[in-house]
Amino acid sequence: MSVAHERRKARAATAPAFSLLRLSALARCGGALIVIAGLWTVVFWALA
Repeated sequence: MSVAHERRKARAATAPAFSLLRLSALARCGGALIVIAGLWTVVFWALA
């Protein structure tokens, strides 16, 4: 086997990268709420 083939085989065995599509709908909504709350916190802090 060639080295390139070994690299391709090793790369395919790694775990997939993080994906928002793999999260449940509840987890996505919770994450969105956290981001929105953080943004509003920054806005209120900047206006104070």
